[in-house]
Amino acid sequence: MKYKLILSFFFIAMLTWLIPGDLLAGRPLTVKVDKGEAVVSHLEGEVQVLPQGKETWRILREKANLWGGDEIVVGSNSRLEITLAGDSRLRFAEETHLHLERAGAGKSADVKVHLVVGRTWVKVSKTMGLKRKFEISCDNAVTGVRGTIYRLNVHRDASALVRVYEGEISVTGATKAMETETTLGPPSKITGPHKITGPHKVSREEWTMIIRSMQQVYIRADGSADKPQAFSAEEDRDAWVDWNRSRDRVL
Repeated sequence: MKYKLILSFFFIAMLTWLIPGDLLAGRPLTVKVDKGEAVVSHLEGEVQVLPQGKETWRILREKANLWGGDEIVVGSNSRLEITLAGDSRLRFAEETHLHLERAGAGKSADVKVHLVVGRTWVKVSKTMGLKRKFEISCDNAVTGVRGTIYRLNVHRDASALVRVYEGEISVTGATKAMETETTLGPPSKITGPHKITGPHKVSREEWTMIIRSMQQVYIRADGSADKPQAFSAEEDRDAWVDWNRSRDRVL
C-alpha cells in the first residue's frame, strides 16, 4: 500500500512538471509575437486562410503566423483570435470573411483589416506607437483607433454597427450622392444624334465622427450614418460579447 502511494505521488509530480502552468490554471497559452508579426493565439472550430499570391486555401492552426495580404474565412461554430505586436488583439466570430491587408510588418508597421462580412472584437494596446495606424474597415466606413476596445459588425447587406467599450475611435464613411430624377415634361422636338458621355464614377460625400465609450453608430448600406447614441451593457449582452469580455479579463 505504501509503495502504491509513493508511485501515485511521483506520477502526479511528473504531470505537474510536464504540463505548463497555464493549462493547469485554465488560462490561455501565451504566444510570443516578434515585431511585425501577427500570430494565431486562439482558434476554435475551422478557419481557412488563402495567402497572398496563392490559389489554394489551407486550414489555419494555432500559433501560425499571418501576413499582409492573407484572406481569412472563419467557419460556422468557429472563432479566431490574432495577437499583434504590442499585445493588441483581434477576434473574429463565426462566419466572418476578412482581408488582413497589413499585419504590422514592414517600415510603416501599420495594421489594416478589411471586414467583408461578420463580426470582430478589437482590443488595441495603449503601448502601440503613435506613428502606427490601426484601421479596421468595411465597404462603407473606416475605423481608426489607439488604445481602446470596440467591436464592428458588418451585415450581408453592407450595413454595419460599431460599439465602443473603452476609449474612443474615429469613424470615417462615405455617402453616395443622390441622383437627380428626370421629370417628364410636355412633348418637344427631338434633336438629331449627338455624342453622349461614357460611364463615370458616382461621387461620394465623406463624413467623420468620434465615437466614445459606451456609444454606438449604425451605418446604412448606402454609407449614411446615424448620430452616435448611447447603449447599455444590458442590451449589449450576448454569447459573443460575454466570451470576449471574459478573454479580456484573463489576458
